[in-house]
Amino acid sequence: MVPTLGSNDAYALLEARLKTLLPEEYQDSYEDVQPVSMGSAGLRYGNDGRVAWNEIWGSFCDLAMAGGPPHRGTLLEPATQAEIDLQLECYEEVVDELCRGVEMVTGLAAEPSPVSGWIHVDCPNTGMAGWLVRAVNMENISAHADGMVLHLPAGPHFRLEKEIKNVVTSIAKTCHYWLGHTSVAQHRAIAALFNTMENESPLLQAPFSTRNAHTAGFEELRDQIATDIHSRTGFQAAGREYHGWLGIDCLKVRSAIWMMRMMVVSNVLARREGNFLYVPVNPLTDHNGKAVAELVARAHRMASAQGVI
Repeated sequence: MVPTLGSNDAYALLEARLKTLLPEEYQDSYEDVQPVSMGSAGLRYGNDGRVAWNEIWGSFCDLAMAGGPPHRGTLLEPATQAEIDLQLECYEEVVDELCRGVEMVTGLAAEPSPVSGWIHVDCPNTGMAGWLVRAVNMENISAHADGMVLHLPAGPHFRLEKEIKNVVTSIAKTCHYWLGHTSVAQHRAIAALFNTMENESPLLQAPFSTRNAHTAGFEELRDQIATDIHSRTGFQAAGREYHGWLGIDCLKVRSAIWMMRMMVVSNVLARREGNFLYVPVNPLTDHNGKAVAELVARAHRMASAQGVI
């Protein structure tokens, strides 16, 4: 958690962290970025009849991290074990195409994960993996970081022109900004920032596992966090239900974007769907939900002080 400071000092610290994370072109203009999509690029095919993933995009929408439109309107989740077991051959074909596409657009090695429902991408360092997991989640694609490994979702129901393209586009977009719009010096600054935040409070992520039905313990914790946040902020917990996430109605898109960014620079993965802010519910790393509830409440206080809410 950020060290105890006066409200103005705490906000200045978090704003400085945000500027460290954002590519240079956004650092002094992120409040002006509009969440408007450029539209979707069509698939292109090579002579072998397979998608030429590396030839699709000439440019990308603004980063969701900077306030741009998330790539998807709703979260793309990994498949459940039951879904995979029913269509194992389809699942293996999807995983193969995902790995092929990710390698083509990033140059990074991608392989099936030992955890069903995921592929894993090998990053050259923890700084890149940490930045990508934040950026990809904000594009509403499930992602999980473990050291230098970035995990991305997979499922037998993923279609080439839809969910497979969603995953490949999100990693292409975020890697484009990391590799092409941030310097080596900034990479070092980001890695140092992640170390500082990790020493204050470990990164809060949604649970990483094969997705299965919600458990009673998860439901109870989510309801407990929702009640705590409502009592502190007045915001209602609502929105779509996802395993590992709680949706909070911030009433306005601008408020959701603002609070999402404040959560991320507080070392909490966060994303938004319209005016709903989503934060992780993880019984293993935040067993009573107090950490995430306190940080949402603090972001709300800062947003109120800045006139965002």
